[in-house]
Amino acid sequence: MHAYRTHNCSALRRADVGAKVRLSGWVHRKRDHGGLLFVDLRDHYGLTQIVADSDSAVFEKLDQLRLESVITITGEVVERAPEVVNPNLATGEIEIRASDVDVQSFAQELPLPVAGEADYPEDIRLRYRYLDLRRDRLHRNIVLRSNVIASLRRRMIEQGFNEYQTPILTASSPEGARDYLVPSRVHPGKFYALPQAPQMFKQLMMVAGFDRYFQIAPCFRDEDARADRSPGEFYQLDFEMSFVTQEDVFATIEPVLAGVFEEFGEGKKVTPAPFPRIAYRDAMLYYGSDKPDLRNPLKISDVSEHFRDSGFGLFAGMVAKGAVVRAIPAPEAGKNSRKFFDDMNNWAREEGFAGLGYINIKNGEAGGPIARNLGEEATKKLLADLGLGDNDGVFFAAGKESEAARLAGLARNRVGELLDLVEKDSFRFCWVVDFPMFEYDEDAKQVIFSHNPFSMPQGGMEALENKDPLDILAYQYDIVCNGIELSSGAIRNHRPDIMYKAFETAGYDQAMVDENFAGMINAFKYGAPPHGGAAPGVDRMVMLLAGEPNIREVVVFPMNQKAEDLMMGAPAVVSERQLKELSLRIATKPTQKSGS
Repeated sequence: MHAYRTHNCSALRRADVGAKVRLSGWVHRKRDHGGLLFVDLRDHYGLTQIVADSDSAVFEKLDQLRLESVITITGEVVERAPEVVNPNLATGEIEIRASDVDVQSFAQELPLPVAGEADYPEDIRLRYRYLDLRRDRLHRNIVLRSNVIASLRRRMIEQGFNEYQTPILTASSPEGARDYLVPSRVHPGKFYALPQAPQMFKQLMMVAGFDRYFQIAPCFRDEDARADRSPGEFYQLDFEMSFVTQEDVFATIEPVLAGVFEEFGEGKKVTPAPFPRIAYRDAMLYYGSDKPDLRNPLKISDVSEHFRDSGFGLFAGMVAKGAVVRAIPAPEAGKNSRKFFDDMNNWAREEGFAGLGYINIKNGEAGGPIARNLGEEATKKLLADLGLGDNDGVFFAAGKESEAARLAGLARNRVGELLDLVEKDSFRFCWVVDFPMFEYDEDAKQVIFSHNPFSMPQGGMEALENKDPLDILAYQYDIVCNGIELSSGAIRNHRPDIMYKAFETAGYDQAMVDENFAGMINAFKYGAPPHGGAAPGVDRMVMLLAGEPNIREVVVFPMNQKAEDLMMGAPAVVSERQLKELSLRIATKPTQKSGS
């Protein structure tokens, strides 16, 4: 018999009754039923119930063990009485009558319980993450993550992609988020950077002729934490393709994403390919966000012209000065009390906005200050154009276009949730396309890149030379699921002449491009194919599939919101010897003298 186990803790069934077996695992629960001691033994695979009576030689040994001690049990498989069968447990028809127990490891008193899913403070959970990971929900999340990654790999290989690894130690880039820097021992005063993404390397793979590249890539960015973003590091399905159009990229990755979500989505509806394409301008107009949640059926409308020169002086004056007014419908909201509408207005103020106007329709009668001041005829036309019914409501966001869009988008989400309009048990994908290549920076008083400066402008050199920069669109796109951006991507600018011109439009000269992007721009001068790709976030995919609100619940060893690893004590002070090897000295702020 094997030294530790003949079976795992999820393997035994009624057909095994009478067999002598050996199991190893953690003491999950103990129950003393007056002369009978029951122990739930847990391993990676599941649970098996162990039983020992008070006359057994192992009773006292089991009774004295703390939870989470690691033991090896030898015994006979016996059938449970029908009235105590556990249908929720794979091994629920049997139990092991213990004849011998070996203690492999004693557990001290636990800082947090493993059995059950009680909430515990985050700092305790992260400090003792190895205990937290023993809990069923988190354990399942990490196994799900492993299975999702395996499925992504298989699906990409089936699409003809090869997996290649790109460098972890690279050069710092002036674009994007803050880098994590690594000092060089052999080149004093110089630093490597951990890659924010394999962006330049994967494009160079295309220049080198590898055609279809992918990897499950670690990325490092010194950014603040959010619910859908880990500080420090994250993983993405990074891929790039040569000789492709934007539609080719979409057609390639859509079945991969849809397939993974169908495989692990537990029967939830998944958007079939081809995914909807929504222009950036339309996304901001109709959804108030470039990350639209299509589970919410509400669509925003621009109603600025209804208020131009109207009787509602506040909005009329704002529109005359260039502001816009956006309308957010609220179906059947008129059946609620006025408090519903006032609460929405108060919520908008709490979010930092001036407020949220509304019209409340009850039995066909429009009420509220906006309706009274706008006038009966104008109000009827507005409501008819919006297609509102006799007991609907509508909210209004007014201001500069960007501010009104943001408030309208947030209000759309809130109204959808409060009125229970958001579709449940579904994954709704879409592409947001046609992002602007450039935007105007009010502070710098100049045109700057809007998103990725390495995207190909639609229209190429002709557009850069002949169009208003603010009218130029890029072959750039985002993939969005349930209001969460999974990835940005683009058809890349592979032409040095077009790249120099694009950077010139944004205020950079050729010398700056040559200095900061030498590796890529030089490579393009030796023949580069048209290419494009994207990089859907693995962490976010698993977060959606697991139904978790926070990305830390699907990462094995995450940092806290301050980018600290409480378990390993990172970041940490290093020794003077280590600093000396790296030719570094820590600069300390001078202490202020008293009285100064």
